[in-house]
Amino acid sequence: MQVPSKKKISYPVQAALRGYLRSFAREVNLPIEYNALRRFTECTSLLDKNGRDTLWQTVIYSAEEMRELHHGLRHTYGLLKASAESSFIEHLRVDRIDFCEFGNSQPFRIRIVNAYNDNQDYFYIKKADASRVYGLELEHLLSPNRILYFIAKDTLVEEHIVGIPGDQFINLHLQDPGFMEVRIAKEFVKFNERCFVRLLGDMRPCNYVVDVTPDFEEVQYRIRPLDFDQQCYEGRRSFYRPQFFKGNNPLVHFGMKHMDVQSMRQYQHEEHSLMALRMRFERNRLNWLIDAMVQDVLAPLEKVHLLRTELAEFYKDDHFLKMRTMGELLKHSLESIGRLH
Repeated sequence: MQVPSKKKISYPVQAALRGYLRSFAREVNLPIEYNALRRFTECTSLLDKNGRDTLWQTVIYSAEEMRELHHGLRHTYGLLKASAESSFIEHLRVDRIDFCEFGNSQPFRIRIVNAYNDNQDYFYIKKADASRVYGLELEHLLSPNRILYFIAKDTLVEEHIVGIPGDQFINLHLQDPGFMEVRIAKEFVKFNERCFVRLLGDMRPCNYVVDVTPDFEEVQYRIRPLDFDQQCYEGRRSFYRPQFFKGNNPLVHFGMKHMDVQSMRQYQHEEHSLMALRMRFERNRLNWLIDAMVQDVLAPLEKVHLLRTELAEFYKDDHFLKMRTMGELLKHSLESIGRLH
């Protein structure tokens, strides 16, 4: 079973990455900082509808602290969703603040409720980490998905990614009426390739969601990452392939059941072609991001050496052995796909 080697080291956002983020309006002035949310006075375990511990804790603040926080959180949500238009946030209220101390980014999850119709939404405030920021931006540029997030100093604000948590989908929904095994198998192959080519690791079922979309005749599935902390961090090649995590075995088995080698290669080729197309469309922006990444330290040196050896063996390309940083390895991986398409 694939597991991280140890708790991930957090790396600060350096000047080159900040320059990129500022130029593309990802760095903004926020009305609240991460550390302000740490000043809670009480917490209680948050249970799911079946009474199981979710590993999140609902946190409570003093009355004065709560008033200040709620004002800042409403404006932060408005900035994320509607450029902080004041009329947009007047009818919003902060319904609950949850904290997870087990995540690398130690996130806070804020539930926002519309006072007119009780519609709810979520967003997250986390400690900024360079690996995660690179992962979010690469997801935005190279995947079919778009990501809303902002950074200010050491605070990271992210939108909520909608979908069924991967472990819940596998445990509860594989027997649903109309479930299409072949569709989820195809999507898992594509997801596996996206993660590997862009070196996004640790895609256990708890770290992605499945977005289910009814089509006019059947159902479409898209797998979306939730956790970007392991972007270009681990040294083992298999850690970047979701197929090698034990929890994903049911989806792997669907692929073995419904695909031959030729079909699987077709779907891999399709995803590589789409990634190459996105790289061409976003060439200038992507090059700027990768240039910043090449300068950054994102993993211990021994992990870089291990990964470059394994990638050189996989691709049969000794140029990987010359790379000195995770950014260089990612750059050469993307260039390999670009040259093929």
